[in-house]
Amino acid sequence: MQLDLSADQQMMVEAFARFLDNENSIARVRRALPLGFDPAMWQGLAALGALQIRVPEQQGGLDLGILDAGLLLEEAGRTLVSGPLAEAVVAARLLAQLDPDDSSGLRDAVAAGDTVLTLALHDTAEQPEQLVAGGAVAGAVLALDGASVYLLRQDTHRKQAETTLASTPIARLRLDTGERTLLATGAAAQATFRAAVEEWKLLVALSLAGLARQAIRLAADYATERVQFDRPIGTFQAVSHPLADSAVRVDAGRLMAWRAIRDIADGTAGAGAAVSGALWWACVAAEQAVAHALHTFGGYGLTLEYDIHLYNLRAKAWPLVLGDPHELLDEAGRRRYGSEAAQLPDAGPMPVEFGYGAEAEALAAETRAFFEEHFTAELRAKAHFSYEGFDAGFHRRMAQAGLLFPAWPRRMGGRGCSNYAMQSVYEVWDEYKWTGHPQRTTHIIGHMIDRFGTDELKATALKEIIDGEAVCALGYSEPGSGSDVFAAQTRATRDGDGWRINGQKMFTSGAECSKYAILLARTTAGGPKHKGLTMFIVPLDAAGVTIQPVHTFQEERTNVTYYDDVWVADSHRLGEVDGGVAVMAGALEIEQGMTFARHHGELLRAAEHFCRETSRHGTPLIEDADAQRRLARTATNLAAAQVLHCRTLWTAAENKPNLAYGPSSKMFSSEVYKADAFDLLNLAAPESLAFDSPQARQINLCYRHSQVATIYGGTSEVQRSLIAEKQLGLPRSR
Repeated sequence: MQLDLSADQQMMVEAFARFLDNENSIARVRRALPLGFDPAMWQGLAALGALQIRVPEQQGGLDLGILDAGLLLEEAGRTLVSGPLAEAVVAARLLAQLDPDDSSGLRDAVAAGDTVLTLALHDTAEQPEQLVAGGAVAGAVLALDGASVYLLRQDTHRKQAETTLASTPIARLRLDTGERTLLATGAAAQATFRAAVEEWKLLVALSLAGLARQAIRLAADYATERVQFDRPIGTFQAVSHPLADSAVRVDAGRLMAWRAIRDIADGTAGAGAAVSGALWWACVAAEQAVAHALHTFGGYGLTLEYDIHLYNLRAKAWPLVLGDPHELLDEAGRRRYGSEAAQLPDAGPMPVEFGYGAEAEALAAETRAFFEEHFTAELRAKAHFSYEGFDAGFHRRMAQAGLLFPAWPRRMGGRGCSNYAMQSVYEVWDEYKWTGHPQRTTHIIGHMIDRFGTDELKATALKEIIDGEAVCALGYSEPGSGSDVFAAQTRATRDGDGWRINGQKMFTSGAECSKYAILLARTTAGGPKHKGLTMFIVPLDAAGVTIQPVHTFQEERTNVTYYDDVWVADSHRLGEVDGGVAVMAGALEIEQGMTFARHHGELLRAAEHFCRETSRHGTPLIEDADAQRRLARTATNLAAAQVLHCRTLWTAAENKPNLAYGPSSKMFSSEVYKADAFDLLNLAAPESLAFDSPQARQINLCYRHSQVATIYGGTSEVQRSLIAEKQLGLPRSR
């Protein structure tokens, strides 16, 4: 996996950013109104090679990839570039492809920025008159007419810009008349033009990501400075949480566009649907982001003196020239579930990589072979997503095969494999519907013992964990505290060379099959509640421990555990006395890297299968446009959750700065999983009420399970607060 830009790309981005900050400042953007075009800035971009970034080298261009052009467009979006840059970049490459000998004589003028070249996005045979981005300032327009591509020269002195939402240089042009030069005709020409439009979609998606991120930044800065009721408004969750949501969604959109480019480069079958989904997502994410940003400014956001309204308007104006963004979701549905094929461009150089690598592939194959050999019919029947599916014998065999904790260092009994390899193991478990809960909670506690535990604890409990003889449960929450774990009232008092523990813990899932629980207890009363806490490893077979089952409506058992005068040796303490917060922070950092994308994937697969085998009104449901749209939305939401989890994996594996990326992944994946589960339960109704169909039953189960997903590991509200603080620099809100 590689989510870093190359050194050359970093230098390129910095150069474009410096130029645009100086030559396309907000003051310059305002001066360019109402036309929305700055000729001097445009020629400066041309001098940097921006307009020729995708033109082949033999024709005077930079011959860079779609990602490189996308990086340029992100900076253009951030600074609200005054000109049709996405259209111009795509049109310059299209002209080079269809007119390699420069018979039009436009190449030099376009490259120098003296002539603006744009393209009409719709087939002239179907829409002879169109609103064309940049049409008001273009010297020439490229247009598709059936199977032919024409160059239309424009008299820019006699055209008048259309009055539009965001004062961008759009003009209504008649494209089937006037001075038209045929550049190419036939299926190949048509395919090349349509591929250019697909590239435009990706560039606009990335420009919206840059625009939306800057709008959020403006709002976050304002929320930090603006004081109401004697507090910065950024301390109010009603302000900070929508901005946190928006930041995560915008980041997901950027990564989705990157992955769509990667899919094109790899020739992935679903690349066309990924392009449509990426632009749809970017449109919705930017729309929500700028709306929340403007709302943060309150009444000031409505005034022309504040810049945020410019972001608000252009977030809508740039993509709407194509039409209703929600039609992109229909297009994604047709491409994914129907017969519609997409003509895709050449991606060019693409250093970004979302795959796990050869080591992960080999470990996945080994794990799959292990399951094929040892996963009996009895185990298959027992398999369940929760602790209910745990089997001690199979768990032990996995440990003996080195497949339980392969990412642990060798000194801990692991193989020292990468996080990517461990993720590949989890995905194989998911294929066989084998529960990962016991392994994951035990993984957290094993690391805590290794980091904070005594030598005695490492020689006993940690060895049992490594050998597969023990699994562990988490004992954080209490009946009166919930996510506020530092409000723990369970007490631990000194007793000789050990401690007496009294209290109770709620939601101790897996306690019924665990040998140990990690437990947070108050060791010093008084003072701030986050101090005076200590972490212990408690044997659950100790005298005084009672485990009482609590059953939930998502077919998952959890527990309340009671500790009545339970004695544990001081050697079972993790970290310093009253130093439980430091231990807890390490544990939460691991836990908050979770994702619900795997459950979301099961939901989608069940719904797809259901729609293929179910007919409505005599037609397979999978052929219904509404069903295709809803499945495509689920697939796009899932893709967003997956790329955010990839970022979390990559950040940890490569030791990159972590700006609450784990909480981002956890919060987002749980929320979209829940939304799609609710929607697909409706789509599959009334069959989804009953358990006759295995697919309908799975959708039903996902509906129930998704509701706890937003609570596991800290509620979505807790995660949003972390995101607001760490990503946006907003003041503490809780």
